[in-house]
Amino acid sequence: MTGPAAVVFDVGNVLYDWNPRFLYERLIGDGRALDAFLRDVATKEWHFQHDEGRSFAETSAELSAAYPHYADMIALWGPRFSETIPGMLPGMADLVAEIDSAGVPLFAITNFSGEFWKPFRAREAAVFDRFRDIVVSGDERLVKPDPAIYHLALDRFGLEASEAVFIDDRADNVAAANGVGMRGLEFIDAPTLRAQLAGLGLLPA
Repeated sequence: MTGPAAVVFDVGNVLYDWNPRFLYERLIGDGRALDAFLRDVATKEWHFQHDEGRSFAETSAELSAAYPHYADMIALWGPRFSETIPGMLPGMADLVAEIDSAGVPLFAITNFSGEFWKPFRAREAAVFDRFRDIVVSGDERLVKPDPAIYHLALDRFGLEASEAVFIDDRADNVAAANGVGMRGLEFIDAPTLRAQLAGLGLLPA
């Protein structure tokens, strides 16, 4: 059985801090109105349709029809989506660079809209150019924790499941990775992850 040889990252809330509040707190000054908009209108559950492959044109039209008072705010979600991801989480830029410098192959499996991914990927090219391949759920119309997206990714990456260490912030996604034979790690923070990777022999202790 092959041991760990490659690192497969989730993107949102592992590599990068993601929260729609980062965008809309600039646009909706009243805190209660902001909370209501994100809780009742532009919810994360609504957004997850994009990760599944639905277009923003479709979802925004439906949501604006249901909440016409918020149509202008809803319309900004797509073109300004990158503003919901202001930057990397503490220590993760250095850790990605260290893994890459150690010669350990980097990959990613992300639940992400295909259309939102393209401008974000271009903005963060200095980071993602270190990755050999990235599977994006919206392009594949498969989302974690469906085992099918892990199997597709492993096939595309040319990895046996036992060779891949998978890091995600969600326990269900980690459990699914373990279920297909990957080594799943639930993300806590960069120092904890570095210690875990060192313990697996992927980085120096």
